[in-house]
Amino acid sequence: MSTAEQQSFIGHVGYVLRQNPVTMIAFGMLAALVFCAVFGPSLVPYDPLASSDKILQPPNASHWFGTDHLGRDVFSRVVVATRLDMVISIGAVALSFVAGSILGCVAGYWGGWFDSIISRGLDMIMAFPLFVLAMGIVAALGNTVENVIYATAVINTPFYARVVRAEVNIRREAGFVQAAKLAGNSDLRVVALHIFPNALPPMMVQVSLNMGWAVLNAAGLSFIGLGVRPPTPEWGIMVAEGANYIISGEWWLAVFPGLWLMLAVFTFNLLGDGLRDMVDPRQRR
Repeated sequence: MSTAEQQSFIGHVGYVLRQNPVTMIAFGMLAALVFCAVFGPSLVPYDPLASSDKILQPPNASHWFGTDHLGRDVFSRVVVATRLDMVISIGAVALSFVAGSILGCVAGYWGGWFDSIISRGLDMIMAFPLFVLAMGIVAALGNTVENVIYATAVINTPFYARVVRAEVNIRREAGFVQAAKLAGNSDLRVVALHIFPNALPPMMVQVSLNMGWAVLNAAGLSFIGLGVRPPTPEWGIMVAEGANYIISGEWWLAVFPGLWLMLAVFTFNLLGDGLRDMVDPRQRR
């Protein structure tokens, strides 16, 4: 990308943010989450794994979110868990985005038996309840962070593949595509540089939704014991541990990790429209 194109894109991003205050707020919330993920472990007041004799203390000046049944600071654990959950979410969405884009482009542009095989494979994945399928994959491979990422990527891939297939199938006979072919461009170049960019806007909406779903999926797997293993700080684990103490009155153990999880999902869901407008070539000024 040339300097002029970079400046044009930056200017367009600024225009989108100015015209859509909700998008600006969403990106501000995302920046806060990223800041916690990158710098949180070095800024929290306590070691998230260190236990103490201050067991089950309610929120106070020393422990803003209280302490858990082992005397660990809940605020430190919630903030540090941001890095792990963001890594899982971004990693899973990146893998499914790439895999779905390739499969969708092949099925939509070349069609024929490529389309039939890919479509039937995607239908097989979608035939299962997605969270149950993720549970099966993690149970078979082992409950590690890497396997949680792979399982989440597998169940998200059909969404991208179907969106890309539909967009590519619509545009493969368009005038600008025929012009690109007549100019001597190969099929691969036509797909990558002329058709695929037009499929990005709806995919950005899907990305924002899948980021939130990936966080929920990782937390859900950890909640039922198939995700990240204790004592690693993770929102799903913390909610599961805190659920055992709600009846006895220690509400903060589940409420604060749950609120942080809700905030992350809410942030990703708000990003969709802004991301779509930023990458849409038809809205460039």
